[in-house]
Amino acid sequence: MTYRIRNIVVAIGLALVAMLLTLLYVSNVRRSVQTDAKNVEVYVAGKDLPAGTSGAQIVKHHELRVVSVQKKDVVPGAISSPAQVDTLMLAAPLYEGEQVTLRRFTSAAAQGIRAQLTGAMRAVQVAGDPNQLLDGTLEAGDRVDLVANLHLQSSNGSASNATRIVLRNLRVLGTAGGASAKVGPAAGTNGSSVILAVSDVQVQRLFFVLKNADWTLELRPVLNPADSHGRTDTSDTVLKGGS
Repeated sequence: MTYRIRNIVVAIGLALVAMLLTLLYVSNVRRSVQTDAKNVEVYVAGKDLPAGTSGAQIVKHHELRVVSVQKKDVVPGAISSPAQVDTLMLAAPLYEGEQVTLRRFTSAAAQGIRAQLTGAMRAVQVAGDPNQLLDGTLEAGDRVDLVANLHLQSSNGSASNATRIVLRNLRVLGTAGGASAKVGPAAGTNGSSVILAVSDVQVQRLFFVLKNADWTLELRPVLNPADSHGRTDTSDTVLKGGS
């Protein structure tokens, strides 16, 4: 084989390799375009959702809907199931029609007490002595009742007392020095305090008791809690006895 023929053969071989590479590239591009053009289902917000909305609430009220988009338009981090956000909380607003991504959510624990308040619920810090607050026993997540002993004054000037459970099943959000959710020192005699979750109506009764009565918290059972028929005790009912 002469030098010229060998060069021609090499040139033809290189041309064939280049052609094969070109065909392979075109085929991959075509396949990629076809894949990106395929429609896939994603979840979008059914309405505007403000920051702080819990994933559990979003799922419960069916505030997500499924739409079909081209694969190339799927936003990074888009969820494939509502269950992925059930235990999370929106860290930034989500607008109607916007794809739902994990990047918009954060853990509820990262939001602290604020994450546990929704609707008409409020957080109130209550200061008291260790006995009133079950110091060393109460933990975040416990449920308590508020017992009050009210000092009554009749129209004729005579005084009497009445004792009653005035609020039931209040949730403890945090305790001063507690392991689950600490709060700052309160103005009590020794700095003991708890944060309770109450409704915007319950807070009025709570504040009245704190300012006008002797009171204490009582811990409710964790398993199968129940409430007896409500009653008010006075000196007469206590002296007459009975359960």
